[in-house]
Amino acid sequence: MLEGILMGLNTAISPGNLLMVIGGCLIGTFIGMLPGLGPMSIIAIMIPVAISIGDPSAALILLAGVYYGAIFGGSTSSILINAPGVASTVATSFDGYPLTRQGKAGKALTVAAIASFCGGTIGAVLLMIFAPGLASVALLFHSAEYFALMVVGLSAIAAFAGSGNVGKALLMTLLGLILSTIGEGALFNAPRFTMGIMDLQSGIGFITLAMAMFALPEAMYLVLDPRRSDNDGGGEIKDLRITRAEARSIAPVIGRQSIQGFLIGVLPGAGATIASFLGYAVERNIAPKREQDEFGKGSLKGLAAPESANNAAATGSFVPLLTLGIPGSGTTAILLGALIALNVTPGPRLLVDEPQIFWSVIISMYIGNVVLLILNLPLIPYIAKVLTVPRTFLIPFILFFTLMGAYIGQNNSTELLMLVGFGVCATILRFANYPLAPLLIGFILGQMLEDNFSRSMQLEGGIGFILERPMTMGLLGFAVLLVVLPAWRSRRQRAGEMPEGD
Repeated sequence: MLEGILMGLNTAISPGNLLMVIGGCLIGTFIGMLPGLGPMSIIAIMIPVAISIGDPSAALILLAGVYYGAIFGGSTSSILINAPGVASTVATSFDGYPLTRQGKAGKALTVAAIASFCGGTIGAVLLMIFAPGLASVALLFHSAEYFALMVVGLSAIAAFAGSGNVGKALLMTLLGLILSTIGEGALFNAPRFTMGIMDLQSGIGFITLAMAMFALPEAMYLVLDPRRSDNDGGGEIKDLRITRAEARSIAPVIGRQSIQGFLIGVLPGAGATIASFLGYAVERNIAPKREQDEFGKGSLKGLAAPESANNAAATGSFVPLLTLGIPGSGTTAILLGALIALNVTPGPRLLVDEPQIFWSVIISMYIGNVVLLILNLPLIPYIAKVLTVPRTFLIPFILFFTLMGAYIGQNNSTELLMLVGFGVCATILRFANYPLAPLLIGFILGQMLEDNFSRSMQLEGGIGFILERPMTMGLLGFAVLLVVLPAWRSRRQRAGEMPEGD
């Protein structure tokens, strides 16, 4: 391993590759800040550029920099304007935007940058040490285990429900699951619930639904309530630093979720989105009652958890890509295509045949995370100044990027009609105090849940696969624990058996 690290360091710190790291991070961060333009879009555009470079190491360093740069920068629009254009930053908006509303946008961006840096760095260390061994663990996961993992994700919806809204959260989750069934199903290549509309044959776009659930209602709220655009900081960007006490409180969260996020990212098909949702849910469920009530209202822990988890998971997704040749997400699937186009065959032989590619990418991740931190921290006061933009300009700005993101996501005008329709419904649901996050979680996890359940049923000849696979049983037991534990703690609290804040 030491020989590999030295080889990777020698390749990664060459002037050309350093430029690739910096360029990829810059492009990724900028694209990540724009709602609707996620890493998949920009990496697809960058593939011809990467192929023209010719050197596989330099090309992959550039594309990897764009990928984790976009994940790193994706929190900005979620925190400032409540417009998460990338699935992995949806959970960031739950506490990031409330902090902005409290006049703490600078502090929120600082916490997000530090958590992202720590998550990416810890993920890179774990990738370097455990990549070959974790590849064999990832192979133990089949469709049944992925189905159980999706159930674990859905079982965490209570963490997004808010006080006394568990019933409403369940209804919204079911609605999200229903919406995820629109389009072609896993078992039959036939359209379902499309009402004869051809544009619905491939289903509803995630970007369209995310923008409709968060960004569009926010623009409508700004129109209906002019005072909403005035945050408590009076338009002054201040309070950029975090105190020593705040640093101590979020440090264990970042450590836990970096490790958990990395392990989830290692699993092909799981990815940064599930890692961020589970990271948020786990931290809320293990927090003392007093701190649980702060989640969703501007908790620094609630912001640090998904940010560290999704960046660690983005790094972890390179384990199945490089060591098994299996893409862990849509973005790494595009990276796999780029590798094949460069005549590189990822898989178990990559470490033996072309170790310089493997190790140079890992070392570039260390360098890239440092570059991202250096780029982002000094820019926070300037990025946060978007909040000082007058309301008459801010509303068209949000609407423009919302509409543009939805259109670019699917490249057809029907998405704009769906965006407006869902946006109006989401605004009404917000007035009725229905949590919108569970709907998006149900939608994101629904298709993966159905696909893996259907495949498991076909392979095992029925639902008996649940009892026949110990790992599946263990994950389902963990899902039950996620549901029962908060309810049990709440009952104990009400009964007075547990002191306040214990």
